[in-house]
Amino acid sequence: MSYLGKVALKASDIRRLDVTSSTSATHTLTWTPPNEQSLIITINGVKQQNNYSISGVTLTLDTALVATDEMEVIGINDIGTTTVPGDGTVTTAKIEDDAVTADKLANSINTEIAANTAKVTNATHTGDVTGATALTIAAGAVDLPMLSATGTASSSTFLRGDNAWAAAGVGDGDVTVAKLSTSATEADNVKQRVAKAWVNFNGTSGSISEDLNFSSVTDNGTGYYTPNFTANMSSGNYAAVGSVCHSSKGVVSISTLAAGSFNVYTREASTEILTDYGESAVIVFGDLA
Repeated sequence: MSYLGKVALKASDIRRLDVTSSTSATHTLTWTPPNEQSLIITINGVKQQNNYSISGVTLTLDTALVATDEMEVIGINDIGTTTVPGDGTVTTAKIEDDAVTADKLANSINTEIAANTAKVTNATHTGDVTGATALTIAAGAVDLPMLSATGTASSSTFLRGDNAWAAAGVGDGDVTVAKLSTSATEADNVKQRVAKAWVNFNGTSGSISEDLNFSSVTDNGTGYYTPNFTANMSSGNYAAVGSVCHSSKGVVSISTLAAGSFNVYTREASTEILTDYGESAVIVFGDLA
């Protein structure tokens, strides 16, 4: 059956002190009794009553003990006492949601909450930025120092779409063939007006003196050469013209136009005999591959 009555005391709630060979009336306990009624004191087996007092941990007998006395003090501790949490031991998890009311808050906090609650309208801005809800930036208010662009702003730079200052105009080497106009209007088609390759070579050895877009010139024999492109043409449908330099008698003929090369012949004009000349040149117009 269920137990009726007070809960049984735990061992940690009961304290004990044995005193022997003492001739003092004052004794120090190892705990702080809540009152005299929480103590059971026996001397030589005889229970004592109304002949002692306590103050904190000090037990004072009305009459001092003699050396042969044996005193036993039993105390009931902690029952009915209040446990006070140590500083910094109460965490957020131990506080129930919504358990802290306005009454538990400092007056200064309540005052600030009331002041913020009373703000039902936004502040009105003046100066370069005006308005209360929808803000307006005044015309001319944003100047160059307010921009976060990289680079240096000056009279010779402009602001690009990637938020960087860049030099105005076209830099040296920036115009490639791919950037030239391919307009259907002949007058505007710059790309078709630009030579795609040219070479000046030695007719005796086939060695290149200067060139654009030629990797080599193959010497096939007297007055017979094959210039080879570095970047091929789109097909053999291009125009190539040549000349013999420093000679009034030499002529050049060109044949076998292919995407990667063509043949060049140099002849004596009067005899049409293939002849090596010290310097010959060829230039090519058309579409690159």
